[in-house]
Amino acid sequence: MRILFVFIGSILLALGGLPLQAEGAKILATLAWPGRSQYIFVENYLKGLAARGHEVTVINTFKNKATPNMRFIEALKVQEFHQQMLAELEAPTLWQEFNAISGLEEKIAAYTLDDEGVQKLMKSGETFDVVLAEMIEVPALYGMAQHFNATLVGFSSYGSDYRIDSQLGNTSPLSYNPSIMSPRTDRMSFCERLTNHYEYLVEMLHRQLVHLPAMERMYNKYYPNARQTMDEVLDSFALVLLGQHFSLSYPRPYLPNMIEVGGLHIAHKPQHLPEDIKAFIEGAEHGVIYFSMGSNVKSKDLPAETRDTLLKTFGKLKQRVLWKFEDDQLPGKPANVLIKKWFPQPDILAQANVKLFITHGGLLSTIESLYFGKPVLGLPVFYDQHMNVARARRVGFGLGLDLYNLNEENLEEAIHKLLSEPSFAKASAQISERYRDQPQPSLERAIWWTEYVIRHHGAPHLRATSRDLNFIQLYSLDTLFVLVGLPLLLVALLLKVSCRLLRGRKPKGCPYADKLKKQ
Repeated sequence: MRILFVFIGSILLALGGLPLQAEGAKILATLAWPGRSQYIFVENYLKGLAARGHEVTVINTFKNKATPNMRFIEALKVQEFHQQMLAELEAPTLWQEFNAISGLEEKIAAYTLDDEGVQKLMKSGETFDVVLAEMIEVPALYGMAQHFNATLVGFSSYGSDYRIDSQLGNTSPLSYNPSIMSPRTDRMSFCERLTNHYEYLVEMLHRQLVHLPAMERMYNKYYPNARQTMDEVLDSFALVLLGQHFSLSYPRPYLPNMIEVGGLHIAHKPQHLPEDIKAFIEGAEHGVIYFSMGSNVKSKDLPAETRDTLLKTFGKLKQRVLWKFEDDQLPGKPANVLIKKWFPQPDILAQANVKLFITHGGLLSTIESLYFGKPVLGLPVFYDQHMNVARARRVGFGLGLDLYNLNEENLEEAIHKLLSEPSFAKASAQISERYRDQPQPSLERAIWWTEYVIRHHGAPHLRATSRDLNFIQLYSLDTLFVLVGLPLLLVALLLKVSCRLLRGRKPKGCPYADKLKKQ
């Protein structure tokens, strides 16, 4: 009998030690960006929430497989214009580039909100506990939180930037936080800091004068009876999940409701490879190079000259090459190259015989390469890719080249250097070791914090007071004026009075004034 009590007590103690779980909540996730990588970032996380009993509704722009406890609303129209919109991002000036990005985000929001399935949901009278919003600066989509009377939680696959920081009230010094679209790192020279500040001012000015007014017009159109204004929605984020980690980027300050979950998408054990890919890798005597330009840039659309340079260079190598290529045929393909429209990227990078990753430099791909300890050759195209490749060069786990100015000599030299010099693989392996040394996996951390916000009804106690201060109060300009400005004003007043008194005793004038006249 005593043994039975001890057994039951042990079970109760074990159950008591389990983490608190929020009751099944209704969660709506909005992923309007047509590139698949943003969805890949949160796919395991959303499935994890569903597996824990939450009802998850996902608005995205792809066809989806049926998943228990998950409902998909597929706003597919934006895919028809995906490549056209990306082409519009190529602009000659910074202001025009911001115009292009703003126009792209307006189109994405409009295509999503005009979708028949989305409109049906918005008119259904249904409510949600949480709206998960991808933070790509589309407040018109953030407005779904107030529409469905839900707590607003954000996620960003690229980490934080000044816009996310300002919305959360976080400190983000420009002296070591580079623009997300720049090729700079946290270690900037004077000229780089000057350029960083200039680009920030231009972006902030464009955001206030062009982007936010356009988004507000769209917000008012789709939410004519909104409970909150757009500014109030922008100020209502309870939590933000950031696709970054200090071991993968650089240390910087965060508020308690800004949670690093970099590597969220690879929180799984590698799966078995398809037989043809497995045989190709295992049969490579000198190792394998994996080449992919991600989901936004398609290598089949590269200029013929660039593609020809890649083919000729790969044909000279003794290594085999896996190339993510979106057509069935690649004219001129060497025998050592295997093409497919899709590869299980994390599972390939997990293979010991894969020696190098040639990548566009997207953050998800960069994190995967580091997680599995592979050096990278970056061919950046846009947004944060330039910064990610610049960091790879500075830290020592990779090199970078200009995709549209490739030549065989430089490409072959870079590949040979990355494969022959062990310092690159060593640097990547060291970062991998640091990243893996965490108290809990990113997936568990993301789910725990989401449920924390649900359990505590939006967790208003995490809200920083900085969000309620104006510019003068936030930077203590008023108190500095009292502490510094008033004493200086008093000193100036005393000097003026002293001069007048001295001038009154000596009719010839104030001695200080006389000295100045003599000079």
